[in-house]
Amino acid sequence: MRADQAAFERPRRALSAKALAVRIDAGQEPAHVTTSREPGFETICVHFAEERQINHGAAAPPLYQCSTFTYPDAESFVARREDSARFDYSRVSNPTTTLLEKKVAQLERGEACRAFGSGMAAVSAAILSCVKRGDHVVTIESVYGPTRQFLSQYLPRLGIETTFVRGTEVEHFETALRPNTRLIYLESPSSLVFALQDLATVATLARSRNIATICDNSTATPYFQNPLALGVDIVLHSATKYIGGHSDVVAGLVVGSRAYIDNLAKQEGELLGGMCDPFASWLLLRGLRTLALRMERHQRSAREIARLLETDGRVAAVNYSGLEAHPQVALAKRQMRGHSGMMSFRLREATRERTFEVINRLRLFCIGVSWGGYESLAIPIEVPDPQSGRPTWLIRLSIGLESVEDLKADLYQALG
Repeated sequence: MRADQAAFERPRRALSAKALAVRIDAGQEPAHVTTSREPGFETICVHFAEERQINHGAAAPPLYQCSTFTYPDAESFVARREDSARFDYSRVSNPTTTLLEKKVAQLERGEACRAFGSGMAAVSAAILSCVKRGDHVVTIESVYGPTRQFLSQYLPRLGIETTFVRGTEVEHFETALRPNTRLIYLESPSSLVFALQDLATVATLARSRNIATICDNSTATPYFQNPLALGVDIVLHSATKYIGGHSDVVAGLVVGSRAYIDNLAKQEGELLGGMCDPFASWLLLRGLRTLALRMERHQRSAREIARLLETDGRVAAVNYSGLEAHPQVALAKRQMRGHSGMMSFRLREATRERTFEVINRLRLFCIGVSWGGYESLAIPIEVPDPQSGRPTWLIRLSIGLESVEDLKADLYQALG
């Protein structure tokens, strides 16, 4: 082997979960400290799969901003497809993106992950990987808007039907199943009214019928919920939201078994070409380092604001999974470890005019789509009234990282 080839073949020294656990176990254990444990969420975000030894000791992972990777000889080039650790083209794989995928798979308690160029690229790829012409999908009525469009407008062109159900009870899914149902698509909490689905029970139902399950975990994040541990087959994220956390990157993630992700990468990943670019992956790695801290702050501020709103006479209802008054509070405590900064509320006078008036009076809350960044956002949304079914207006809030007292004061004055 030539010297330059030997350098090219240098083994990687990434920190695995086992290696991290060994590091934690090292040394004399004080009586009040338990060191024999798996690494925590925050430790995985910072250290898991890092290769600092071969990256000149750099504390932050390097950005491999390139399209093509070269080889020392023709033999290595021809053999590249037989070695999954090699890189050749960034539409297929890239070291920066691979590091992100390893970390997210570990955080979600999955075997592997594939990163995509947007949340919808991840959603569409995951769905297409599970269905074919003649199949049937069941999902919730309050599913993310673009996902609903994909299911109701795009999939019918491929001969695939979708039934939308309320989804707050497992019976809603069971009664909608058909002999050709191949996928149950979940989003818990949902991103408009923040209703939950019983992930473990729905997953058990689906498995008994040989039906795949996907859960959009963007709202809860792996910090507060792990659907795979509850029996769901596939988890996805709009990484644009909390995982990115800085409103400066668009990306998506799909997590599942190694066999599933390998097939997804070769089919919907490589052939549809929606790969996450290296710089976006690098930004997401940065976002992961503070994800736990940010989620705790988002949750703490959101709880205060939700409690303020639920006691305000100008507000008719608050949709926040972290409230004791939430109709699914028992389920939330069973399958979630915490709650995000997302909520919506309905005014007592829930007209278009009154809703717009309140939003237009806000000073700190920006008006804009998306959520999960450092800045607080508010938008008006029109949804069916849960009792009458007639259209009504909600205000959706994404609680950012500003002073919670300032945010509360802004909402109070906006309510008029």
